[in-house]
Amino acid sequence: MASAFSHAIASAALGKVYSGAKQPLKFWLLAAFCAVVPDADVIGFRFGIAYESMFGHRGFTHSIVFAVFLALVVVLLFFKEAETGSKHFYLLVFFFFCCTLSHPVLDAMTTGGLGVAFFSPFSNERYFFSFRPIKVSPLTIQQFIGEWGWRVIKSELLWVWLPSFAVIGLAKLLRSFKLWKS
Repeated sequence: MASAFSHAIASAALGKVYSGAKQPLKFWLLAAFCAVVPDADVIGFRFGIAYESMFGHRGFTHSIVFAVFLALVVVLLFFKEAETGSKHFYLLVFFFFCCTLSHPVLDAMTTGGLGVAFFSPFSNERYFFSFRPIKVSPLTIQQFIGEWGWRVIKSELLWVWLPSFAVIGLAKLLRSFKLWKS
């Protein structure tokens, strides 16, 4: 997996692309939550759920179906002001869907693991992208502290953080020239 830090940074970049307007704190916190929550599946290891199981790591919680479900739940629970069926409602759902889906997309670009079950629950087949520059992050905090974690951070700075900040800068630049409305 990419680290939780990088998943949150990617969602922040998506948020800046989504809107140049000031967003409430809940918007940013929920964006980060959606980007990080797919890794809650690691709890399954403690209950004997096999990595390669549909409910194992990078299984169902890393799927497109889960991203749609989580986005709908987040908007229905936390954005009651967005009338169901309105353009604002669908834009919020799409945004939180993208935040959630950014997680498995980044994971599919890592150098380790068994791949990502994008199409779960319909298929448990795991996928990686052919372009995999991100060093896989350890699953425990203890493993993250040290040389392995430092390699991951360097990799993510180059392949996640730098592009995320470039996207944020480009969105601001385009908005400043009135070339992009939000």
